Amino acid sequence: MSPNLTHAYRAMMDDHFPNRMEISFVFDDRRDTLIYEKVAWEIAGVRKGLRYGENPGQEAALYRLINGNLTLGGVTTIAPGRYLVSDAELLQSGKHPGKINLTDADNALNILRYMPDRPVAAVMKHNNPAGVAMADTLCAAYVKADLSDPIAAFGGCIGLNRPVDCVTAEAIAARYAEVVVAPEYEAGAVGILARRKNLRVMRVATMARLRDFAPERFVDFKSLIDGGVIAQLSFVLRTRSAADLLPAEATRDGVTYRVAREPTAREIADLLFGWWVEAGVTSNSVLYVKDGATVGIGAGEQDRVGVAEIARNKAYRNMAEALAVTRHATSYRFLESAQRAAIDAEVAAARGGLQGAVMVSDAFFPFRDGVDVGLREGVTAIIQPGGSIRDAEVIQAVNEYGATMAFTGQRSFKH
Repeated sequence: MSPNLTHAYRAMMDDHFPNRMEISFVFDDRRDTLIYEKVAWEIAGVRKGLRYGENPGQEAALYRLINGNLTLGGVTTIAPGRYLVSDAELLQSGKHPGKINLTDADNALNILRYMPDRPVAAVMKHNNPAGVAMADTLCAAYVKADLSDPIAAFGGCIGLNRPVDCVTAEAIAARYAEVVVAPEYEAGAVGILARRKNLRVMRVATMARLRDFAPERFVDFKSLIDGGVIAQLSFVLRTRSAADLLPAEATRDGVTYRVAREPTAREIADLLFGWWVEAGVTSNSVLYVKDGATVGIGAGEQDRVGVAEIARNKAYRNMAEALAVTRHATSYRFLESAQRAAIDAEVAAARGGLQGAVMVSDAFFPFRDGVDVGLREGVTAIIQPGGSIRDAEVIQAVNEYGATMAFTGQRSFKH
């Protein structure tokens, strides 16, 4: 298909969807109707909405809620006008965004809403975090997040919870990304980012109140291939502070098993950070965190021990790649054999950066083999929901390694 025909086809796709859409819920004594309007942006004189959905040729449109309210089971869902990504300003872009650009940005905010107190960067890829980090400055947080997985971060969506300064913009412009979303951009920052002509630079001014969105609920729709729809209320994490952590204990055959030691302040900080990041990771998932940054993320797998191993293997790869980038300004795969050997030795000695890290799981461990994967690498603390019939075995494994563990009492699946 020629470029001209492709442009004409994509421009036409927006016409497949009406400018307004209504969804009604009929109860015995009332009807609640949610009213949406289609979102569009003007770029180079062309006003339209999404370029396409998940794939070219797959028509799509973005709608924002403009009227109506809904109460389900005593829970009132988010009111119209409290917009985030659905009303983002597109400050710079060579082309209109696609569906994945917006869902990546939205999931970045889904993670960032739980940690407003420090500068945080979430680099997203295919609706999963490639790397998330917090630091004392926004630039430091972005660099840490990018180096958490330099390979996956390439071409990702960068979510930031502070106004972007010129130093941070320079760091972002030095790499290839698809989207940057932030609450504001300081003078000169957009001009720096515009060096990447197809980079979508999005401003979400309401991110300044992102903390307020943490407890908000909305109706989450999932469509079936026969046209059926599953509606559920959105998930909200209950574990928001150290006071919400539950002791890891279990009773088996009348005997109570407990972890032998409490987590340190540093471990608690990483456990909470990892649990908040976990809310944005596709299940089945396990991730490792150290010093306020993700080390390895395993997402969307079918078994827990397998995903723990994938996250471990990625931690080794991520550390090797980060060392190659920072020391030799190139990818690990392009290094000379002697350079690779030196990095390999350092990565092996540090166990891929997992020594002293914490392990995070979105659901309980059905067997101890899952936690053993992390504990063998030097993980010192684990956070998970608890509730397995074999929790006692998992607690014993943790105690054998001198590690610690906390329960959340809440599963955090995301599909």
